[in-house]
Amino acid sequence: MTRIEISLDRQELDLYHDDQILRTYRISSGEKGMGFKEGSFRTPTGRFAIAEKIGDGEPIHTRFNARVPVRIWNPEDEDDGDLVLSRILRLDGLDEENSNTLERYIYIHGTNREDLIGVPASHGCIRLANADMIELFGEVADGTYVTIQPITVPKAKLLFVDCDSTLSAIEGIDELARLSDPAVFAEVVALTNAAMNGDVPLDEVFGKRMEIIRPDKSMAEEVARLYIDHLAPGAREFVETAKSNGWIPVILSGGFEPLIRPLADHLGINHVEAVPIFFNEFATYAGYGTDFPTTRNHGKNEIINDWKRATLPARVVMIGDGISDLETKPDVDVMVGFGGIISREKVKAGADVWVQSFTESSILSLLSE
Repeated sequence: MTRIEISLDRQELDLYHDDQILRTYRISSGEKGMGFKEGSFRTPTGRFAIAEKIGDGEPIHTRFNARVPVRIWNPEDEDDGDLVLSRILRLDGLDEENSNTLERYIYIHGTNREDLIGVPASHGCIRLANADMIELFGEVADGTYVTIQPITVPKAKLLFVDCDSTLSAIEGIDELARLSDPAVFAEVVALTNAAMNGDVPLDEVFGKRMEIIRPDKSMAEEVARLYIDHLAPGAREFVETAKSNGWIPVILSGGFEPLIRPLADHLGINHVEAVPIFFNEFATYAGYGTDFPTTRNHGKNEIINDWKRATLPARVVMIGDGISDLETKPDVDVMVGFGGIISREKVKAGADVWVQSFTESSILSLLSE
């Protein structure tokens, strides 16, 4: 009987017939590690079966959108997203916790990023080199059993970095208020400082600030530009150094994801953990993700622990200026207090390391450990 065994530790797929390995293929699984939640971009583990084979007879590098072949991918194309190429083996979960796999559209598929085969880099699927994918496709049938073995060896290095008053010199929510009205600005700044200094719980002020401001989409777009315009000195080089040393950078913020995303793209950071904000068809305010963890104290800890369970990291570092960043100290290896924009005494006193610049040797040395 033919079956597939996938090791997330080794980043390899073994094709078996009975107990004999017929071929081993290098793979790339989810950069965010392992997990079962819809929209998590994490690779499920456990027992599966091939539910559908798609792409038989299509040319190598055929690009699929929603499992439909649309054109031949050109390596000169600028689109470097997680494309689905050549062939698709769609997986169905056989365990209770991975039973949503079919609905999550988790595949084994060919990829436009063959340069990243061998390292976790996908959005949750299992990537193969395109020639390997076509070969594997021809060796298996619908119903073939697949096992994805969980991560057991700590390898990942996670670098969580706050955004407001850390990567960028602004406080996004304060800038939204500034675009609204002087009186609104003064009230919101006072609430922000009280929360960041730890004088009042974050969840007490978060919703209050948003009801005062009620920003529209144009205000959000303006603040997104301000984040980039006020990038902290040395931040871009720091992120580049971190990535070259094997760290996975994650912006972890109580700010708003759509406003921060352009800054993340500017810095080459793939992952943003921040609060959703919603606008209606008229581009006016329609609310925010009230249940997102970073809208409350210790919410950053929740997200860090999700990442830790998903990746079993060898090292975890948090960098930030506020109390919500300091709160993560029990759940990280090193908590770096950042005082380059605003110096908060409670954070300075409690941090493992205190810096005022992304160019200081004490923070750069962490990246080479």
